[in-house]
Amino acid sequence: MKCNRFALTSILCIFAAAVASAQPAAPVIELINDNDLSVWRQPTNLWSIVGDVFLSPDNPKALSSKPGTGILFNGGRTSDIVSKQEFGDIELHLEFIISSRSNSGVYFMGSYELQIYDSFGVAKDLYPGIECGGLYPRWINEKDVEGHSPNVNASLPPGQWQTFDVIFRAPRLNDKGEKIANAVFVKVVHNGKVIHDHVELNGETRGGFPERPMGPLRLQGDHGPVAFRNIRIRPMPLERKE
Repeated sequence: MKCNRFALTSILCIFAAAVASAQPAAPVIELINDNDLSVWRQPTNLWSIVGDVFLSPDNPKALSSKPGTGILFNGGRTSDIVSKQEFGDIELHLEFIISSRSNSGVYFMGSYELQIYDSFGVAKDLYPGIECGGLYPRWINEKDVEGHSPNVNASLPPGQWQTFDVIFRAPRLNDKGEKIANAVFVKVVHNGKVIHDHVELNGETRGGFPERPMGPLRLQGDHGPVAFRNIRIRPMPLERKE
């Protein structure tokens, strides 16, 4: 799927305009710049910048790469990669590619996981939130709870680039550090299809950082091959929708 390399998609812009009382848009922040990992916390371990990524010809469960710039690549299992900059309310656009049966995720504020998974052609997966585009469950009393399945399975086959376009609202805390409003995935679009609309999360998802007013973007790296490109974030303070 082709995507404008210099602006957020028109779909995301339309949704953003519909959000009540949104503040004037801030500049877009690019998290992949040339051959530079300086915007990410160290150590970045096995993450690297490459120019092309594709399914390995002799192993569909692996990804291969070619030298170059523009793509953040993890060819196996390594640590998560975490941005230095922290964010609250944002618009996010990114593109990703995975191999067969691979698994990754995008943690908003480091706390709330939007799942990446090989769900192509899967009618019903193991549990709510494990699907590609799912909002991963919380872990309470040794159980997965409060996972949110996508409204539709929009997954493409392994080896094809896919897109997420997201409007996310951070939790609100008072002066005492007490939460007074939950985090909200205002809109999630996967490959051009709306898969979540105004979903509140009662707390961080499994493996997420504890809730805070601001947090980094975190990409999961320990569950299989994955690559990302065109990661763009626009801070955009949002008023709560009643």
